[in-house]
Amino acid sequence: MSKVTVNEIFLYIPNLIGYFRIIAAVLSFLCMKNHQLLTLIFYGISGFLDAFDGYAARKYNQGTRFGAVLDMVTDRCATSSLIVYLGTLYPKYTFFWQLLVSLDLASHYMHMYAMLSSGSTSHKNVDSTQSRILSLYYTNRTVLFFVCLANEVFYVAIYLHYYNWFWLGTFMVYLNAPIWLFKQYTNVVQLKSASLILARMDAEDKSKSKST
Repeated sequence: MSKVTVNEIFLYIPNLIGYFRIIAAVLSFLCMKNHQLLTLIFYGISGFLDAFDGYAARKYNQGTRFGAVLDMVTDRCATSSLIVYLGTLYPKYTFFWQLLVSLDLASHYMHMYAMLSSGSTSHKNVDSTQSRILSLYYTNRTVLFFVCLANEVFYVAIYLHYYNWFWLGTFMVYLNAPIWLFKQYTNVVQLKSASLILARMDAEDKSKSKST
């Protein structure tokens, strides 16, 4: 039986999709100041392909730790970068943007670290006993896709609203706001759940060390 090399892992189909997502996201960053339509296209491509890397990983049995982290990091960096730009468009709400970036990064990082530290092979393997909301969010692919989509559309719509786009801007802000709020609530629940998992593991370790 031949061994799988590191280079083969890097060239797995879902990971190739991940690299393309990064390129599309970076192109959208370059266009944000002067080219709203191109920003919409490139950012949309990066976000839309998020649904296909997971599908490719399952279809071709190419799920990897590297791919899972690459996917999450790409998501977080793209969203955070867009929010950073919103901070330049709406400087009055800088503190609000800072809170959103901090919540997004902290909740996802702590969740992934907690799940992997507890022996889970994926941050998406959330049991309903841990959190019903997180279980629904991560295990139901339809819910995960539409909540993440609405969250990204909300931020893009705020961006387009600044440039006086109505249907894809102002209208979409109000349309996606309720799901965006749900996503922020999910982030808070995720942060709390991850904190409890890590604290329980620490408590168990400290209890064992005291008993020896």
